[in-house]
Amino acid sequence: MSFILTIFLLIIFIPLFRRLKYGQTIRTDGPKTHLSKAGTPTMGGLAIGIAVIVSFLTASFLVETPHLPLFFIPFVLYLTIGFIDDFLIVTRKTSKGISAKTKIILQIIGAAIYYYVFLSYDLSTEIFFLKYKIDLKWGYGLLILLMFVATSNAVNLSDGIDGLASGLTIISLSAIAIIAYYFKEEAIFIFAIIIIASLMAFLCYNVNPAKVIMGDTGSLVLGATIANLMILLKLELLLLIVAFVFVLEALSVIVQVLYFKHTKGKRIFLMAPIHHHFELKGYSEWQINIIFWFMAIISAIITLLLIL
Repeated sequence: MSFILTIFLLIIFIPLFRRLKYGQTIRTDGPKTHLSKAGTPTMGGLAIGIAVIVSFLTASFLVETPHLPLFFIPFVLYLTIGFIDDFLIVTRKTSKGISAKTKIILQIIGAAIYYYVFLSYDLSTEIFFLKYKIDLKWGYGLLILLMFVATSNAVNLSDGIDGLASGLTIISLSAIAIIAYYFKEEAIFIFAIIIIASLMAFLCYNVNPAKVIMGDTGSLVLGATIANLMILLKLELLLLIVAFVFVLEALSVIVQVLYFKHTKGKRIFLMAPIHHHFELKGYSEWQINIIFWFMAIISAIITLLLIL
């Protein structure tokens, strides 16, 4: 259902967004090769979001889905934040939507709402570190906030070339689905599989050259979902491994900015995030995808070896 519905929605949305001129605005300071992508329909994440919500709601009538709001709250909230950001970009015809400060505030509010509902279910605030259990108590709320904000923005940064973020998310969620199946967490398993199916459909239109771009509508919600499922599995610290490539992308931006400020204009990478560095080195988008997807597969395997 998720796969077919995503295909169906994209068949409708792509020509509709093209007619409305809801196309991608390319940053002038980005790689010059991306200028040809200007006008590509964006907000494709809306098709993913609708397909996943409808499919999981349907599944919830067929199987037991405890803590159902904990699946939907971050998904709907971060989908909405991304949609507003994308909508402002396409209507203003600029590369700027919601300001960075406002976006972070909205993401923090989303994480706070999730944590409030999380506590209402009286779920554990313990984390596992090596062989030890550590009860973070109120600090668990800060951890949730950090996981949601960091992961959603990391996936957003990775959505810079056709198919990259979609492929990386499929790999991370595949590892999460296997872990959920192993621990008999049926609802988490089904939710992960539904998103994987939707992303596989989306990739049919997003591989280079992309016919549609997911935009912040897709990238923010995918990052928040990866973080959420690791929270529900009580594997919070392993998020750094299962989402290693996303972490690497985010770190490349942080290092670049800090080094640029410290040296007053020098750069470590030709451009950040790091996938743009490889682009400027002459790698094609397909080559970068294969390299990064391979790293993600290794990270997923390491995660599984640590758990299973």
